[in-house]
Amino acid sequence: MMRPIVFIGLGIALLASTLSGASVFAADKPVEDGSKIMITSPKDGDKVSDNFELKYELVKGAQAGHVHVYVDNEYQRGFQGTVKGLSKGEHQITVKAANKDHAVVTATHTITVDVQ
Repeated sequence: MMRPIVFIGLGIALLASTLSGASVFAADKPVEDGSKIMITSPKDGDKVSDNFELKYELVKGAQAGHVHVYVDNEYQRGFQGTVKGLSKGEHQITVKAANKDHAVVTATHTITVDVQ
């Protein structure tokens, strides 16, 4: 008899979260901790070579300790400051603040660059 009660409880929680717009699972939603991040170089719309240095400023909030870098929505594991080997054309660069557990906080900044 316990199984139907568990499923009913989960169903009620999912329905309530859908109606309220809130997530049932905390990991689905970035944490708001007061952090701010800005890509300082290159600027949005800049023309760059296929290798360029990415500079950003992170104002750490209550939880942010580092950043995650994405190129065209692909996480750049072990990023060391230089974007390398991009093909010619436009590419989207995103920097997201993350906490010690690598959960993303709400601070994020995205630019588009044009590789020449």
